[in-house]
Amino acid sequence: MKQQEIHNFLERYFMANHCELIENDKGYMTVQLTVELDKELMNRPFYWHYLEKTGGVPNPMKLTFITDKQQAPDNLQGEIIHFGSPRLHQIFDSTKNLAGFIRLYQKDQYHEQTALIPWIGINGKVSYQCDRKREVFHSIGLQLINGRMVENFHERLLKLPLTTKIPDYAYTLSPLIKPKSGVNRIQAFLTSIIEKEDHTWAVEARERWQKDLDLLHHFYENDEEKSESFETEKTALKEQYEPKIQLSIINGGLFYLTENAIT
Repeated sequence: MKQQEIHNFLERYFMANHCELIENDKGYMTVQLTVELDKELMNRPFYWHYLEKTGGVPNPMKLTFITDKQQAPDNLQGEIIHFGSPRLHQIFDSTKNLAGFIRLYQKDQYHEQTALIPWIGINGKVSYQCDRKREVFHSIGLQLINGRMVENFHERLLKLPLTTKIPDYAYTLSPLIKPKSGVNRIQAFLTSIIEKEDHTWAVEARERWQKDLDLLHHFYENDEEKSESFETEKTALKEQYEPKIQLSIINGGLFYLTENAIT
């Protein structure tokens, strides 16, 4: 993710969770957390337990995030956030807890009966793991009438006005493809992408694994019974080097859009 994408994501996350954006400028934002989001992000269980026991007035925290040091003011004090930072991944996890699935409708001033077509959208993460780690995010949309599938679905949705209530003069079409089947199709599509990729990284990880394993055997070559520590270190090498690919769903939604909304 680019820094501007991170900034946009944070902006949507906090607004969706009813936080006040006290300042929101190039390279930074200052956010007043709600009670719920303070409990979700700030790890202050004793503080909130004490307030609940004493009936005190809650004082959720105010945070400043710096998303681009070059654009933010030089003297600004805040938390630098970037892809890979613990805070950003905490917020990614939070989205799964707070908004695993959503239903939205395209908002417009419809003056005649207008059909809204159902789409299912899935934001997923592919993790490539060995002694190194890489994560790639995908956003896939599937139309539940004709099965059309598009990538970068989330970015396309950002260009559309969406609402949680169906607008006047709009009606929804019933899906011909069940949402569960749609999710399965998207997972199969992402799996096919992974299978076509260059997996040289996995071969190289196994080669590094074998070199360390050879060194381990050499170190214990005079240990006829192969001590418990040898097995422990051997297992640790496997956990460190063994290539793994994990596909996980971050969140998703059902979106009712006009016929030409997604081009």
